[in-house]
Amino acid sequence: MHSNQQRSSSIVLQRINPNPNPTTATKEYQRRNPLPCTHQVPNSVAVYHNHQVGPDQCCSAVIQQISAPISSIWSLVRRFDNPQAYKHFVKSCHLLVGDGKVGSLRQVHVISGLPAASSTERLEILDEEQHVISFSVVGGDHRLANYKSVTTLHEAPSGNGTVVVESYVVDIPPGNTKEETCVFVDTIVKCNFQSLTQIANKLSKRN
Repeated sequence: MHSNQQRSSSIVLQRINPNPNPTTATKEYQRRNPLPCTHQVPNSVAVYHNHQVGPDQCCSAVIQQISAPISSIWSLVRRFDNPQAYKHFVKSCHLLVGDGKVGSLRQVHVISGLPAASSTERLEILDEEQHVISFSVVGGDHRLANYKSVTTLHEAPSGNGTVVVESYVVDIPPGNTKEETCVFVDTIVKCNFQSLTQIANKLSKRN
């Protein structure tokens, strides 16, 4: 993880432009699904991980199998108002608009040491039945412009545990490559998943 943080250190603070000007590049957007073919993901789940990706954007996905049941993991993941329940890079969060339903806005403050300070995010999807949550970044002090994330939960093929999938699309910051951007974001997602695994397993045992 230390080497990944070094590789991503070139991503520095910069305020996101909350009103990016549309250009003709919009016509070049392609629909992509970043899920690796080595993992079996049901079609009903994979459809949520289709992203419109522009020429100056990157798209990736991280998959984690956790031995805990969906109910334990979903109780943590679904809390748009409390991401710090398992995301240890988040220092605090409060809702700006809404009550945690679709359309709500939250402001997240991250811990020191990351190339970011705060992020304003909108809840795009909260499907309690299919266990899907999605949010997009609409402002903040960082360089993850036009970031959109989708997280899904589904039963593991073996029937033992839960598969958590998180995919995203984001602009490639000026001065960085696609690979550097994906390494940076993937590292954060993987750290979140490690924390989620530990907390969900403890919660499952208590229940």
